[in-house]
Amino acid sequence: MLRIALPNKGRLSEDTRELFNDAGLEVRSSGERALTASLGGEFEAIFVRAQDIPEFVADGAADVGVTGWDLVNESGRPLTSHLDLGFGKCRLVVAAREESGIRELADMAKSPARVRVATVFPNITRRFFERAGVPADVVPVSGAAEIAPHLGIADVVVDLTSTGSTLRVNGLREIDTVLRSSAHLITAEGGPRGGDSERKQALDDLVVALASVIRARSQRYLMANVPRTALAQVRDVLPGLNGPTVIEIAESSQYVAVHAVVSAATIYRTISQLRALGGEGILVTRIERLVP
Repeated sequence: MLRIALPNKGRLSEDTRELFNDAGLEVRSSGERALTASLGGEFEAIFVRAQDIPEFVADGAADVGVTGWDLVNESGRPLTSHLDLGFGKCRLVVAAREESGIRELADMAKSPARVRVATVFPNITRRFFERAGVPADVVPVSGAAEIAPHLGIADVVVDLTSTGSTLRVNGLREIDTVLRSSAHLITAEGGPRGGDSERKQALDDLVVALASVIRARSQRYLMANVPRTALAQVRDVLPGLNGPTVIEIAESSQYVAVHAVVSAATIYRTISQLRALGGEGILVTRIERLVP
């Protein structure tokens, strides 16, 4: 049984539990504060801080982990991502005060003094400025890095943002993007420790199960009755995974039924196009899983 390290609190924890539940791996614990749980009777979960998960996985305390890609990069440990889970999206950015005159990294490189950078991610930040050729002194902080330039602690910050609104509220301008992050399913390099075929198969099955849920979330299953004479145009509207499935309708020579998987983002326009072609009896449902 694989041991999987999951975030113990916050939005990342909530989204992770929802994904595993939707994949049929319901979190079954003895209480809200339990440190371990069963995942659908298939895996064992341990609940730890998201920032500690890279260490737990790299050291073999857990076979698999779910945590932010930013935290994986900050740890510097040899880890492998098997799946981008698509939630917890954010960017790690360089930001400076609006009145600082800094508009790009080149402006900092021109300064006669070394730039001071406040951040919760000192390792990522140090590597980024070294690659950019900008001499920098990293000032590690435990939080609220955006206040550092206003207090004279640092010239710029490297901080996480989703929309940039917090930076703007604090009078900061984005200069560059250091890293794009989201939640990932990770293991140590080479996969779970032990390396036997059963454990590798268990990991593969887990990846397929989670990926099928993620893939299904952005798709819808559509069914409609369309004029037989419009099938060529309908195929252009409903490309689906391998084109629409066409089914004969009993006692009807004029209409056929078509079924297809379509993008949720374009479902409004798809329905409009089908109606324009004479489609009727249109039904759209959500998909729980989608394995191509």
